[in-house]
Amino acid sequence: MVQSLLARRPDLLPSFAIVLGGVLWGLFWIPIRMLGGYGLEGPWPGLVTYGACGLLLLPFLPKYWGQLKQDWQSLAITGLFTGTAFALYATSLLLTDVVRVLLLFYLSPAWSTMLGLAFLGERITRYRILALLFGFAGLLVVLGAGVRFPWPSNLGDWLALASGASWAYGSLRLYKSGSVSTFEQLVVFILGGFAVLAVGAAFGSQVFGPGPDLGTLAGAGPLALVVGLFMLPMLFLTIWPATRLSPGRVGILLMSEVVVGVVSAALFAGEVFGRREVIG
Repeated sequence: MVQSLLARRPDLLPSFAIVLGGVLWGLFWIPIRMLGGYGLEGPWPGLVTYGACGLLLLPFLPKYWGQLKQDWQSLAITGLFTGTAFALYATSLLLTDVVRVLLLFYLSPAWSTMLGLAFLGERITRYRILALLFGFAGLLVVLGAGVRFPWPSNLGDWLALASGASWAYGSLRLYKSGSVSTFEQLVVFILGGFAVLAVGAAFGSQVFGPGPDLGTLAGAGPLALVVGLFMLPMLFLTIWPATRLSPGRVGILLMSEVVVGVVSAALFAGEVFGRREVIG
């Protein structure tokens, strides 16, 4: 029965996977802020996490190295956008409220829908319109529509907004990636994010403060490896569905992250969770 259902609806399994991936992303702020507690600031928590993911993938690289070399040009562009998206996302979690990060990132379904119209020939159905309207109404409520204009107000907000736009284009490229394996996309995702964070760490001291010393990095290393073990399945549950579902649908289903993130931030970070957040 299950096999028959999946045969008739091949989109169900990747849809469930992206919702589960969103749940894990909704908890991602916790290990990032734990790394921040070690004295890592700005891009450094994301940098050591991406680095740990890269180390964990090293044993598998020989098997895919030939294919990676063959597809490197297309993969490099995709990895730059997808990796940048969550590099900016991880950094923004330390610079503004978790709720604002989640909600500004999730303007991405609008960008994804527009890209689908422009590059995939998609039509906007009434169900997609309703989903977008309800989603953005929730964003406006939580960000304070009617009290203040919900415009990004600090660097963390702007990074969250930029991360959503970068993910929208990256997910479009994932959807059009054809026969490229999920492992290859995972590798370039991590490399792209690591490269962007390394640039931020190298040139962003005036914004983020001086980088950590070697003792601090060594102390955070074991936790970074644990976070990497958490992050790899989360990335798989994000990348694999994005190769099979349209970018707009990925953006909407990934909104499961908002629910988990808002609730977990209220429970564990003491962030506001009142009537307005519930309505949103």
